[in-house]
Amino acid sequence: MSKKRSVEAEHESFEESVETAGEDSKRSGEERDCGDGAMLGFEVFEERKQGYYVYNNPRVASGSLKSTITMALSARLLALRRSPILLKLPPYLSLLCILIGIAWLLLLPLNEYSRQTYISENAILPGQVHTYFGGSEHNIFRAYRQEVWTLGQQSDEERTTGLRRVLNDIGLKTAVQDWRFEVAGERIEGKNVYGLLQGPRADATEAMVMIAAWKNFDGEVNYSGVALALTMARYFKRWSIWSKDIFVLLPDDSTYGPEAWVSAYHSTTAVPTASRNVSALSIKAGALQGAVALDYPVGPWGKRFDKLDVYYDGINGALPNLDLLNTAVQVASGQMGIGCSLHGITDHKDNYEDRLKCLAKGVMKQAAGHATGPHSAFMSYHVDAITLKTVGDGWHDEMTLGRVTESVFRSINNLLEKFHQSFFFYILLNTNRFVSIGSYLPAAMLVAGSFTINALALWVLSGKGPVEKPGKLEAHPTDKPEGEKMVAFKSGSDVTLVAKEELEAVERRMLLPATVVLAVHLASVVPLYALTHVDKASLVFAFSAVAIASYAFPAYLSLLLVRFMNASSQQIQVMQSFSLLFLGATLSTWATINFSLALLVGLLAAPLSFARPIVVDRTKHVQFALHLPAALFWLVLSPPAVLSGLSMYTQNNLSWILLEIAKGWSAQGAWSDLVVWSVWWPAWVLGGTVLLSGIVRTGP
Repeated sequence: MSKKRSVEAEHESFEESVETAGEDSKRSGEERDCGDGAMLGFEVFEERKQGYYVYNNPRVASGSLKSTITMALSARLLALRRSPILLKLPPYLSLLCILIGIAWLLLLPLNEYSRQTYISENAILPGQVHTYFGGSEHNIFRAYRQEVWTLGQQSDEERTTGLRRVLNDIGLKTAVQDWRFEVAGERIEGKNVYGLLQGPRADATEAMVMIAAWKNFDGEVNYSGVALALTMARYFKRWSIWSKDIFVLLPDDSTYGPEAWVSAYHSTTAVPTASRNVSALSIKAGALQGAVALDYPVGPWGKRFDKLDVYYDGINGALPNLDLLNTAVQVASGQMGIGCSLHGITDHKDNYEDRLKCLAKGVMKQAAGHATGPHSAFMSYHVDAITLKTVGDGWHDEMTLGRVTESVFRSINNLLEKFHQSFFFYILLNTNRFVSIGSYLPAAMLVAGSFTINALALWVLSGKGPVEKPGKLEAHPTDKPEGEKMVAFKSGSDVTLVAKEELEAVERRMLLPATVVLAVHLASVVPLYALTHVDKASLVFAFSAVAIASYAFPAYLSLLLVRFMNASSQQIQVMQSFSLLFLGATLSTWATINFSLALLVGLLAAPLSFARPIVVDRTKHVQFALHLPAALFWLVLSPPAVLSGLSMYTQNNLSWILLEIAKGWSAQGAWSDLVVWSVWWPAWVLGGTVLLSGIVRTGP
C-alpha cells in the first residue's frame, strides 16, 4: 500500500509541475527537471535515444485528439533532427540525383522525349518561292572561280585589292577592315573585304550578311565558296525585291576575321589594346537579321557534292533561332533535294544510336564554347547565323547550292522582325528532330542539385554534436538519467517534453572556412592567367607547373589548416559545405546559359560531393580501403588530368589544345576557361583538402 501511495503521490506531483509550467509561462517551451517517478502512472511513448517524451494526461483525456497528434508529430520531428538514419540519407539522395540525371539524358533520343522540327514564324515561307539562279549564272560562276584561283596565287595584299575590285565592279559600296590579335605571343592578323548591297525597298534599318571566308575552318582555301558569294552578289544586285540591305563579307579566315568584323559593326569606337587591334568599319547599315556562310572548298575544276553539313554552334554555346536552321534544311532537302547532316554524321539512320551520337557531339561542341565556323562570332551579338558546308561526292553542283542560298535569303527577307518565334535553346538529334529546353534542362539541374543536397547535409552535421547510434526502444523509466533537462511544450491540455539538448545547436565557427573558400577561389586567377597569357613555346611548361601545383596545393592547405591553424572537424565540414553550395548554385545557374558545359563540369565534379576525410587507423583496414576509390577519383578527375586525357583521346598535341584554349579566351571571348578554373578547380582543390585533412589529423 505504501508503494502504491508513493506512486500516486509522484503522479500528482508530476501533474502539478506540468500544470504549473503551463500557467506560469505563456511561452511555447520551458525547462523542467523530471525525476524518475514522474514517469509512473502515465501512458508513455518513449524513444530516449532520440530524446523526446509525450505524456497523455488521463484526467484530460477528453482533449482535442488533433492537438495531441500535432504535439506528438512536433516532438517526433524535433527528434528526427538527430536521427542517424536521416543524417546518413543525403549522400544516397545525391547519388540518386546524379544517376537520374544521366538516365534522363539517355532517354532524350526516344520519340517520347523529342519533337519533330517545324517552322514557327509563318512569314518566313521557306521554299514557297521559285528560284531563278542558274542558266547563264553558271558561266559567271566559272569565270569568278577562275579569277579567285588566280588571286590565290598572288600575295595577300594583291588578293585583297583584287577582291575589292570585283565587288566594286558588281556595284557594291566596298571597304577593307584591318584586324590583329595577339594570343600567347603569336600574332594573328588579316583583312576583311566587304561590300554593301543596298536593298531597293530597304530603309537602312535591317540587313543580312552573306559570308565566304578565304580559308575555311579546316584551313582549306574556299575557292568555290568565294566565287559563289561573288556570283550571288551580282545576281542579287539585279533583283528589286530586297527589303533589307545585304552585306557580302570576305574575311581572311573563318574565326578571327568574322569576330573582328561583327564586333566592329556593333561598336561605336574601337580602342586598340595589347592583345586586340580592330579597325572601325567605314560602311554600316541597320540591325543584322541573319547571316549565312558558304563553305565550298573546291578548286577551279570543280567538284560535285552529296550533302550539306549545317554548322550552327556559336561561341559560349549560343545557338541560332531554330527557325533559321529549319528554313535552311527545309529549302535544301524539301525544295532542292539535297540531304542535310549535322556534326559530320553523314550516314545518320535516325535510330537511337545515331541520335545519341548526334546529341553527344552537340553537347561536346556546345560545352567547348569555341567557334566552329564563320557563323559562330555572330551569335554573341544576337545575330542568328549558320554555315552551309558541302560534303561527300554526289550529283549536286554549285548551281544547286546557289539556289539554296537564294531561297534562304529570300526567306529571311520576308521577316518583319528578328527571329523570335521558335526556340533558342535546344539539342538537335538530327536535322528533323530536336529536344526543347524543358525536356533536357532537368538533367543538368539534377546533377547540380546533388551538390546542394550534400552541402546542406554537411551544414546540418556541422551544427550537431556526436550522434548516438540508434538503440532499441526502452520501456523502463528508471533508465533515464536523473536530472535530465527537459523542455515542456503545452498546447491546451497536451504537454510534450523534449530533451533540452535536442533544441540546442552547436555554434559554428565560420570565419576560417569562409576565408579559405574565398582564398582558393581567388587563387584560381593564377592558373587561368598562366594558361592564357604565356608565350606559345611556354604553354606546355606552364601547364605542367599548374598541374604540379594543383596536386600540391591541397596537401599543403590541409597541413596548414589542421596542424598550424588547429581547424576542427566541424570547420572542415563547413568549408566543404560552402564549396559544394557555391558549386551547385553556379552550375544550376550556368545550365540556363550553357547547358552542356554545366552538365559536363557537374558530372566530372560529382565525386567531390562524397569526399570525406580519410581516416588512418590500423585497426580499421576496411574503412581505409573504402576511402581509396574516392582518392583515386580525385586524382584522375582533376582539370589538368582531364585536359591531358582529352589530348590523348582526340590524338591532338597538348600544345595545340592549350593554344586553342588560349585563343578562345583572348580572341573569341569563350567562357569555358573561366568555368573550369574558377568554378571546377577551386571545388576540386577544396575536395582534396577535405580528403587529406583526415590523413593529417589521424596519421603519424
